[in-house]
Order: sequence, then structure tokens, then C-alpha cells
Amino acid sequence: MTHGAARRADEPGGEPGNEPGKEPGCVPGNEPGSEPGAPGHTPSDPAAADDDGLRGARPLWRQRDFGVFWAAQTLSVLGDSFALIALPLLVLEATGSVARMGLLTAVGGAASVVAAVFAGAVVDRVDRRRLLIACDLVRMGLYGVIPLVWLFGPQIWLLYAVLPLCEAVGMLFAVGYVTVVRTLVGTGQLTEANGRLNATAAAAGVLGPLCAGLVAGWSGPAAAVGVDAASFGVSAMCLFFVRFRSRTPDERPDERPGGRTRLWQDLRTGIAFLRGHPVLRSLTVLLFVFSFLTLGLNDLVIYHLKYDLGHDDGTVGTVMAAGALGTIAGALLVARIRRRLGFGPTWTCSVAGCGLAFAGLGWARDVPVVAALSAVFLACAAMGGTCSMSLRQEVTPEHLLGRVTSAFWTLHYAAAPVGAAVLTWAAEEQGTAPVALAAGATCVLLAATALLTPIRRAGRP
Repeated sequence: MTHGAARRADEPGGEPGNEPGKEPGCVPGNEPGSEPGAPGHTPSDPAAADDDGLRGARPLWRQRDFGVFWAAQTLSVLGDSFALIALPLLVLEATGSVARMGLLTAVGGAASVVAAVFAGAVVDRVDRRRLLIACDLVRMGLYGVIPLVWLFGPQIWLLYAVLPLCEAVGMLFAVGYVTVVRTLVGTGQLTEANGRLNATAAAAGVLGPLCAGLVAGWSGPAAAVGVDAASFGVSAMCLFFVRFRSRTPDERPDERPGGRTRLWQDLRTGIAFLRGHPVLRSLTVLLFVFSFLTLGLNDLVIYHLKYDLGHDDGTVGTVMAAGALGTIAGALLVARIRRRLGFGPTWTCSVAGCGLAFAGLGWARDVPVVAALSAVFLACAAMGGTCSMSLRQEVTPEHLLGRVTSAFWTLHYAAAPVGAAVLTWAAEEQGTAPVALAAGATCVLLAATALLTPIRRAGRP
């Protein structure tokens, strides 16, 4: 249900290091199978090296194409935050069941996982600018159907048909999004660029839920979905004016020696790269569990506010907006914290912070406390997620970037749809408080487990 930069905020990640004394597993080129083009090597394409140098010498605000891309995604997220609230409210309004909300989330998540298998192979082979525009236009049409049909009465089946398609297309967009940021700003400014993209997306996410709550209260949640549909159109129009650096033949796998490869071979290529990088390998395993526990969090918070605490749609929007302030803070602070502490402490503390906030959410009885805990969770998730995205962009050769991202998300989210269904079913049966406590405590345990892996020593300052 989300666009671009802040799309994978529950993805705490890693820190590459190429200075003396850093963890060898974090140094691109030290692990088996490392290829030229990653940090620590001379780029194989001189044009790419010049491009990185020129872009890195200019502040981001002076780079036209990044600026247009930045504005497009900010506007897109502003509208998309409407659907983040509106779709669960549509289900809750019609059924009154948090388990049905979780089932919708699970169905959409499953579609994302399936699409992730194909996404990397597609993104690495097609014109990425055209792909991003096409994804936006398709989602505009699909989401636009919902408010039209709702004029004649609620049709829950439509949500179960539209959301999986939108999530599958959204996965294509998300993988494509990750691969194009480096072509816009170069490797030297990736963390800063990702942080800015996430921060402004989160700023839009503050205003969006507030407006969504008001629109849902006045006109119903279906009208808020209509705003989301329009936002995809705006994003597509802006992307039309962005220029991305053209890839060389060596960067397009279908033009490299050996020609096209099969789908499963593409996925195995991405998995092999992840397996050969000790930090990414550890992250993938830990995040498999993390995503299982947290994908249903949004549904849990909405249900807790409306049914446990008895508040209206406007309050839901206000709490979501306050929570988004945490994403802004995390996204703006991540580059500084990463430079000062290195990856290990940053990632571990991020996951632990998510767990502690999650554990308290179900027990919070006051709206300000729920909002504050949501903000803490999202701040920690934003810091870890931005690091993770930047790591993959920095260490992965251009011609593998889509497939590595696709493999990472396929493995990362493989169990998340089941987790969302289980979490919300358990909350309906046992209540939100014990379920949130158990999930949060497990997240803290994951952070402790990370201390026994190469993550602990990765990227020390």
C-alpha cells in the first residue's frame, strides 16, 4: 500500500566498511564472489566513475533530477498515507473484525512476496523509468475503482482482489526505486539521499493521516482511497521529467555474455550474493523473523484505538500522523548516527527500540502514549531501514542490484503474510496487550541475537 522511499521502513540494515580494521565481512570485495564496481574497487565503467564524482561534488538540492524525483515521491506518499488508514477502516467498518483486517494485510503481503521473486529479473532488464511510470499508472487505475464501486455499497471482495494486484505492482516499483537512486546521486551520497527521501516522505505521512482521518470521518474511507489513486497519477507525471543515467551493455544482464537467464537462476544469483556477504546473510535471517512479527502492527494499532479505547477515525489519523513524526526524526538522524557509532550499535539498538515500543503499545490506555510509542517504533525502523537500503545499493554491482534487492525482500518477507494473519487472529482471541508484549519481547531477543553474529562488529567507527 505504499510508494518508494519509506516503503520498507521495517527493514533494519547494515553498514559497509572499507577502512582498515573494519569487519572483513562488511568490506565489499573481501567476500567470495565479490565483483568490481562495489565500494572499495575502481568502477569498471569509467563513465559511471565520472558520474559518481560529478554528482557527489554537488549538494543534493542542486541536482535537478534528484529534486524532481524527491518531489514526486513526497507527493506520492502524501496520498498513499490515505490508503494506509482507509483500507483497514473499510474492512473494520464493514466487518468489525481485526482478524479480517489482518487477512487483507496477509493477502497483500503474500502477493508482494510472490512478485519479489520476479521483480529483480524484470527491473534488471527493462527501462527503469518506464517501469516506474507504468507501475504508478496501473495502481492509479486499480485504486480508483474502489471509491467508484463503493458508491453502490460496500464490496469487501473487491479489496481482496485489488490489493494483491496493487501490492504486486508496488513490489516492482519498490525494487525499481531502490535501483535508480544510485544513478541519480552516485554512491557517495546514498545514505544522505535515502535519509532525505525517507524524511520528506514521513513529513508527508504526518499530514496525510490527519487529512485521511478527516476525509474518512466526513465522506467515508472510500473517498480517502480515491485521493491515494490520484497521488499515483501525480507521481507518474513527475517521473516523466526525471532523467536517469543510461546503463551500459555490461550493466544489462540480457546483453552480457550468456544472454538471458531463467527466473530461478536470477533469484539464485541474488541469494548467492546475500549468502556471500556475512552481514547481509545474518540480517536476512533475523529480518525473516522480524517481519513475521511486525507486518500486522498497523492493523493492531487501529483496532486498539477504535475497539479497545473507543475512539473515532479522526483519532486514528491523528495517532498515525504523530507516529510519522518518528519516521522523520529517524530518517534525519540516521546518517549522523551511522557515521558516529557504525552499523552494529545502530542496527541492534534500532531493533531493540522497535521491540520495546511494540511491547508497550497494547498496554497503553491513553492516546498520547499510543502516539508516542508509535513514533518510537517508526523512528527506530526508519534508522535501520535506511541503513539497510543504503548498504545494498552501495555494495551490489549495478547489473545485480535488482536481483539482490528482489532476493532480499523475497526472503525477508516470506513469512510476513502468515505473521500478520496470526498476529491479528491472536489479538482477536486473546486481546491486543498480551500479543503486543509477546511480539515486542521477541524483537528485543532478535537484537540480542545479533550480538552473536558479524553484525556486532560491522562498520565500527
